[in-house]
Amino acid sequence: MFDGWVKEGKIPCSSKVIPVQQSLEFLQWVLPTQKVLEILRNSRSFALANCLCRTKHKQCDNPLEVCFYTNDVADKKVEKGEARHVDLQEAVEVLKLANAHGLIHLTIYNPEQHVYALCSCCECCCHDVQFMKSLGRPDLIAQADYVAVVDTDACVQCGVCAERCIFGAQSWESGSLVFHQGKCFGCGLCATTCGSNAIQMKLRAGR
Repeated sequence: MFDGWVKEGKIPCSSKVIPVQQSLEFLQWVLPTQKVLEILRNSRSFALANCLCRTKHKQCDNPLEVCFYTNDVADKKVEKGEARHVDLQEAVEVLKLANAHGLIHLTIYNPEQHVYALCSCCECCCHDVQFMKSLGRPDLIAQADYVAVVDTDACVQCGVCAERCIFGAQSWESGSLVFHQGKCFGCGLCATTCGSNAIQMKLRAGR
């Protein structure tokens, strides 16, 4: 369905990565559209729901109630008993939980409403991540406007970033940690857990 919408030009992509908010805390200028809380704050309505992908596929034990719907879709989901309205403070706690479990934030698009959902996705159950990795379709997911930048002198080669990165941007090669910036989608999961503060998020060139 999403693939058809992309091919017909109805949506630019199926989803777009939004950085973990904690990874942007030290930036002087952050695009409001790149912060999940700002997107929720500027929505007429939003509601918290279980992740449809993890509920269906059950490939991991990551938390379920970490995804948000916005506006008309949110209201319809609440009416059906499939979501519940929450305040921004609870949303903050949900996003912290998602970061602790290494989940990436994706805004989901459809032709009727530009952004109708904000999901916290895992590598094993998310439909877009699965399409990207198993079918070679990176075009379905748009990169965030921010990208991770690694200070190799400050890096202590602990490997936590490689464990957190689902896009393969951080990897072990010949016993050393190597960063492939071209593969970085800007989720910020590596920056939030770097003990040596060797990773920072910066505005992507040309954005």
